[in-house]
Formats: sequence, structure tokens, C-alpha cells
Amino acid sequence: MDALEGVQVGINGVALLSPLTGIGQYTLHLTRELQQLLPQPPSIFYGAGWSREVRTTPLPGVQGIKNLIKRVIPRPYHVSRFIQQMRFSSGARAHDIGLYHEPNFLSYRFRGPSVVTVHDLSWVRYPETHPADRVRIMNQLMPRVVSRATHILVDSEFIRQEVLSYYGLPPERVTTALLGVSPDFRPLDANACAAALTSQGLRYGEYMLAVGTLEPRKNLTTVIAAFARLPESIRRRYPLVIVGMKGWGIDKFPDSLGRMINAGEARLTGYVSQQDMPMLYSGARLFVYPSLYEGFGLPPLEAMACGVPVIVSDRASLPEVVGQAGILVEALDHEVLSTNMQTLLEDDGLHRRLSEAGLLQAAKFTWRQCAVETMLVYRKVLQA
Repeated sequence: MDALEGVQVGINGVALLSPLTGIGQYTLHLTRELQQLLPQPPSIFYGAGWSREVRTTPLPGVQGIKNLIKRVIPRPYHVSRFIQQMRFSSGARAHDIGLYHEPNFLSYRFRGPSVVTVHDLSWVRYPETHPADRVRIMNQLMPRVVSRATHILVDSEFIRQEVLSYYGLPPERVTTALLGVSPDFRPLDANACAAALTSQGLRYGEYMLAVGTLEPRKNLTTVIAAFARLPESIRRRYPLVIVGMKGWGIDKFPDSLGRMINAGEARLTGYVSQQDMPMLYSGARLFVYPSLYEGFGLPPLEAMACGVPVIVSDRASLPEVVGQAGILVEALDHEVLSTNMQTLLEDDGLHRRLSEAGLLQAAKFTWRQCAVETMLVYRKVLQA
């Protein structure tokens, strides 16, 4: 008999209720796959209640309550967490949750078996790239989270080794389930991209793309410095487009970015809907992602799936994701990055080879496989 038969799996879906960044994408696609694969669909916790529906908009009134707590209550995170813990616990009992999966680091207390996904240790390895409050909360809570979890899931073998080393866990308690890429990310021609590109004032095949929350860890300052080294004629023909929400530390971006924006050589789009992202990827001449530290790195995988050549840093998990299908550079070397950007703009043969290699590499990663490997961990936990 399948160990999952008759077991109600509970998943924390709070990450679905904000504009979807990497963890939200992971939660969304994994949960959708599990809805099809599990003997019974998972129950999803949304902070104020439970549902089997996969939602991507907040429940009515939730944001107002959050804003009120932030304004008038000291230590608002801990107060909000306390309220959510009570709602989680009461709902877990009411829905007879037999296994709890936390896809976003900080799990709630749960009496039964639990699986926690740890996406990276960035607050440990690069604390300077996070707000001090976030580092303090993660350092305070994560050791307890790891110790009480029945099993830890990670996104890449690189992060598995990080977690094993830092927390001193036995290898059998940590499993890698590589992330996937949605079939929505595929090569699209100029006609298919026209509406999305026109709304951003872009021309198909005539811009460079960077994607990521505007915060220090994404190392966009190096992208900007590399772009600034390119000849003015190239910057005008191939503007730099940065897609992402404003994050912590945006005030540290170089003044040169403002000058290039004013000159029409660069632009910040802000958050772009997931429906439009395949078009923005497909229309780019190249994609650049010299992140300092990634547990996986969905954006370069999505770019490769759209047939766009990628330049990424040679750090953390990115070589594991990109393999031999992209150009790997030292994250902080803006001169080498600039040289590779110009080469990829001008060398059509290299551009074509990397485009084809990227498509083959991206095809190795699917959300269905991620869900299957996650279910294997569920079974292992339940059988133990």
C-alpha cells in the first residue's frame, strides 16, 4: 500500500499571496503538480485559513491586518507569526493534516512528520546582502526549524552540501529535488512577443535582459558597470532592461544607472506579470545573471528554455543549472562580463550555438520531476 494513501498533506501557501518571486514560483508549480499526483489534493494554508484551491491573490482583509500590525505593534513579525501559528495549528487539526511541507524556510510548529525546503543559506554566507532584521530572524529561528524537521529538501546539490556542512546533519536527512521550468517558457517569435514588448517600448532581439529583485545579492551593480563599459553605439542599439521589484538596498545602485536611463540606454520595468515573462525572455538578445549566491536560479533556466543565450556567475548552484550551455564568469569582474556581453551581441555563430545548447539543458528540468522527487521524500518520511 502507498504510504501516502489516506494521508492529508498540508502545505504553507503564504508565499503565493505576494507578487511571485522564486519561492512563490516554487510553491505554485510544486503544489499544482502535487494536486495531480497525490492520492488526495494537498490542503494549503494561507495565513488566515486553509483551502485546497491554489490561489495567487491575498484573502480579503489580510494585507490590511498586516499593515496595521506593522504600524502599531512592536516586533510585528513575531506578533504576526504568533497569530499565524494559532491559525495553522487549529486548521491542521481540523483538516487532519498527516504530513506538513513548508516550502519557505520557516516552518510552523507541527506535531506530526514535516518536510522543510531550504532554498539557500544566503543570510549566513552573505549577511551584508540582507537587511539586519532578516538576518537576525533567520539566525534565531532556522536552527530550531532544521532540528525539528523530519526531513530537509533543497533545490540543488550545492545547497545540499551547504546545509549538511553548516548544520551538521546526517546525509540521509537532506535530499535534493531540482527545480523545474514551466512549459510556458519556450521560444516565441516576434509576432508572439509584439504586444508585451510594445508595452515596454522594446524591439525584438534588440535589448539585453537581467531579471531579479533589485537587491545586493543579485549583483546588478556589476551588470550596470559592465554595460556602462560597452560602446555608446551598442548601448543605444541594445538597451539594458532590468526586470524586478525594488528590494532592500536599491539606494546603493550607481549613479550611472540614472544617467543611462535618462539617455534611453537602460530601463527598470518593475514587476512584470508571469504571463508576459516568456515574451520578455524570448525577445532578448541575451540574458545576464551574475548573482553572488543562488540556491538554484530560476531566471537563467527560464531564459534558456526560451532559446536565449545566458551569461551567469560561476558561483554557488549556477554552474549546476547552466552546465556547459552558457557563459560562466566571475561574479564581480565587470570587465570580463562586459567583454562577454559584447562578444555575444556580435558573434551570431556563438549566439546560435548557445541558444541551441540552452534549450537542451533546460529540457532536463521539469516541475513534474521535482514533484515526483518530493513525493519520494514524503513517502520516506511517512514510512520512517
